[in-house]
Amino acid sequence: MKDENQQGSQIGSSVFGEDTARLYNPYADLYGAAAAGDLRSLESVYRLPTKPEHLFPDEAAVERRNLSENLTYYTGCGYLAGAAFGGVRGFGEGLRSREEGDTPKIRVNRLLNASGHRGRTTGNKFGILGLLYAGMESGTYYLRGTDDDIGNNIMAGLATGAAYKAAAGVRTAAIAGALGGIAVGGLVGVKQFSRRYLAF
Repeated sequence: MKDENQQGSQIGSSVFGEDTARLYNPYADLYGAAAAGDLRSLESVYRLPTKPEHLFPDEAAVERRNLSENLTYYTGCGYLAGAAFGGVRGFGEGLRSREEGDTPKIRVNRLLNASGHRGRTTGNKFGILGLLYAGMESGTYYLRGTDDDIGNNIMAGLATGAAYKAAAGVRTAAIAGALGGIAVGGLVGVKQFSRRYLAF
């Protein structure tokens, strides 16, 4: 039995590696750190990685999201943010549109309809912006060949705003592109500031 436990420990060490794994004791909080020595026979089972695991070594060298991950992330975040913003705006519109003599049921129905309508339409718009931005950001990265966080994002914001309002004319597209670049630049600045000065 002891030989089997030692063999299991050696297998766990060879698979995960000592520098990329940590031992996990599910009973440490119940019995204290002294109970850790009682579970040495299970250390290969509870050896947890401390770094992201990748199927191919090439993926571990890339420290950014690929195109498909960008599409999922930015589109989803854009839709959720737009739905929340539109829902709050629609709730306010529902409150302002109340009429004398409305029953509580009609008022609640009006609030739900206004919030759902505004949330759905605004969420779709923000989701489209996120979809365009994901494509522009990944395209900028592949064209420039560098992962410049500020430059790539600002250029992607400029292109996203211009593409979103391209059908409205050159002047409107240029204004929208400038606004997109400014908005993304501000967000990137806040991100860099929080990384440097705030303990997140």
